[in-house]
Amino acid sequence: MNYVHKSVLLHESVDALQIKPNGVYVDGTLGGGGHSEQIAMRLRGGKLICIDQDERAIERASRRLETYMDRITIVHGNFRELGEILDRLQVQRVDGMLFDLGVSSPQLDETERGFSYMHDAPLDMRMDETQSFTAREVINGWPEERLRRILFEYGEERYASRIASAIVRRREERPIETTTELSDLIRSAMPAAALREKQHPAKRSFQAIRIAVNDELNALSDMLGVAAERLATGGRLAVISFHSLEDRIVKNAIASREKGCTCPRDFPVCTCGFVQTLRSVTRKPIIASEEELEENPRARSAKLRVAERV
Repeated sequence: MNYVHKSVLLHESVDALQIKPNGVYVDGTLGGGGHSEQIAMRLRGGKLICIDQDERAIERASRRLETYMDRITIVHGNFRELGEILDRLQVQRVDGMLFDLGVSSPQLDETERGFSYMHDAPLDMRMDETQSFTAREVINGWPEERLRRILFEYGEERYASRIASAIVRRREERPIETTTELSDLIRSAMPAAALREKQHPAKRSFQAIRIAVNDELNALSDMLGVAAERLATGGRLAVISFHSLEDRIVKNAIASREKGCTCPRDFPVCTCGFVQTLRSVTRKPIIASEEELEENPRARSAKLRVAERV
């Protein structure tokens, strides 16, 4: 099957990095390779490190990037391992890093991956298919309160309690095995008013379960800390998020490194030792243009935040 993946905020994010032809850059979420292709095109003697935990994505992107492989190093791994990956490659400082936190079109369209509530498939949702932990273990094994919490916190699902209770009742009868079973169960647990919303009733819950399976939020926090440390002075960090929880983590991570000293104002000297390491390039996130939304509706919830190492 031929997949057409449209990279979100492609030119806005790559332009924000202010690519230097001889610089060193990281695309921490290779995906379809669209962002990497634009970065690699601008390099002359520089280096691009591409990271992805999805081996299928790496295989597809490698074909797309074949022309530029003289300046690209592709790594199968999770961006939470950013520090270890850079150490292995003997890279101490990076001139720019880009992270697109969305699920790519091929991942959604590959039915058997179990990311989509629109197709029937086994409950999987693994970004890295070499890991053993799947959505089936979350749905059939986690206690009701833990299910409720991830649905509420990761999916911002206001009917989390009702959905978690319905899941536990059903699995007492038999295991929940497929995305269709889960989607129908979520729908049945929600009040009539919620079913009249434009958004699919299972969207928030599937998002929450995917985040839990792949431990995405902890990975994001780990990555942001390392990224801030490994950027060279003047280097840029660009992060594209797709829901408010991710965006809040990115925003707060930048803000905490932007404030510098946290001592009370009446202290005569600084004792906290905390210095400013990042500054926001734009105070508000960059969002997709109307033209992009017409071509790619999946960009509607995307937010780009950019920070610079000081």
